[in-house]
Amino acid sequence: MTLEKTGPTVLDPQIASHLPITELRARVAENFATTVAELVELVAIPGIAWEAFDAAQLERSAEAVAALVRSTGLDDVQILRVPKNDGGQGGPAVVARKLPAPGMPTVVLYAHHDVQPPGDSTLWNSEPFVAVEREGRLYGRGAADDKAGIMAHIASFRALTETLGEKLGVGITFFIEGEEEAGSPTFKDFLQEYRELLAGDVIVVADSANWQVGIPALTTSLRGLVDGTVEVRVTEHAVHSGMFGGPLLDAPTLLARLIATFHDDQGSVAVAGLHRGAEGDLDYPEEMFRADAAVLDGVKLAGRGSITSRLWSQPALSVIGMDIPSVDMSSNTLLPSARAKISMRVAPGQDPAAAMEALSAHVAANAPFGALATFTPGEAGQAFATDTTAPAARTALWAMGESWGVPAVETGMGGSIPFIADLKEIFPDAQILVTGVEDPDSRAHSANESLHLGDFEKAIVAQALLLAAVNGGALREHNAPSNG
Repeated sequence: MTLEKTGPTVLDPQIASHLPITELRARVAENFATTVAELVELVAIPGIAWEAFDAAQLERSAEAVAALVRSTGLDDVQILRVPKNDGGQGGPAVVARKLPAPGMPTVVLYAHHDVQPPGDSTLWNSEPFVAVEREGRLYGRGAADDKAGIMAHIASFRALTETLGEKLGVGITFFIEGEEEAGSPTFKDFLQEYRELLAGDVIVVADSANWQVGIPALTTSLRGLVDGTVEVRVTEHAVHSGMFGGPLLDAPTLLARLIATFHDDQGSVAVAGLHRGAEGDLDYPEEMFRADAAVLDGVKLAGRGSITSRLWSQPALSVIGMDIPSVDMSSNTLLPSARAKISMRVAPGQDPAAAMEALSAHVAANAPFGALATFTPGEAGQAFATDTTAPAARTALWAMGESWGVPAVETGMGGSIPFIADLKEIFPDAQILVTGVEDPDSRAHSANESLHLGDFEKAIVAQALLLAAVNGGALREHNAPSNG
């Protein structure tokens, strides 16, 4: 890995000199075994916000998180929810507050306690909901995404209160959501309903990843997301492939031809009118990317430009589902219709509505052999970009570098966190920091999800330093030094 920016981020020396850096490290270390044990207990709760799973476990998960927050000394702890559009209730969110001293800022600490379903149990090397430590990593569903984020918030706050005591004037709000993995369907309504309760000067979203083990990162950009369904129809009903095949191509074949038009010969997205951002500062060597993504030998990478630009600042389009018969259920039939679910990541700066229109126009213009091709729009989510000159971002980068002992890097993320756009809309003046505890080996959402325990401890120290610096006046740095 090479970096154009190699210098450390510098905190105002007047603030840094008054921070109890050594004591905060010691407090985190003293409490770390307890922190891991509490994380193990959280992993044991299969709180999944999907309707097909037991809702009682999600409630149990919220209660467990609320109890952990109360253990830090906070009394104002609530489990809240808002109605869904279908008449049901949204996922249970834990909200707790320590009010700020007069004139002091408030930091909102976000994470989510719900997890992905475990998937195929035969792919796991140990039980998904029994956390197991192996070679310095903790394995289990939610161990990284995102129960480690919850524990980073709790453990950093504990270290801060134990170290600063009555000198802790900064306000702290815990906001632990309960339906993120289900798409946060009531998130915006929740923010609007509890706007005053959740308002803050800085919002820390602990749901991202570091660059690699041993190198911390602040996620400074996220691609947006648009999706939809493409359907191709060729006949009014199915017909015999022997009697009619030849002059007539079946719907799956024509759908495949349509799908092939989404990319050019080099694999770049070929949908007209999409925004592409500038090249980034980080070099992601191809051999590292291939290893991280488990790419098979001989498979060529797609697209143009640096790998980081292809991941973070260019659109990417995938076919994530198809409705055609399985091989085992196939017959000698020309199918009249076929559908595919299309998911497209869009670059920061791209209007999702315009991207959706571009995708729809592309489908209409590329219907093969005159087939009836329709595009049904799905979900759309905004991209995100951090103002890295803002005091909170500069302070976070300093805190990470101080904790890890190496300069923190600014990374993009190819994935999307659509609810961040809701945070920006409801709290336009808040500085949003996207942090996390994952690394390329964490395998979030996959079998054998895991957390690197060494980096987990460093992430707790970094957040404790960030909060201590904000408490010491870091947000008043209007001319924060830059990397260099």
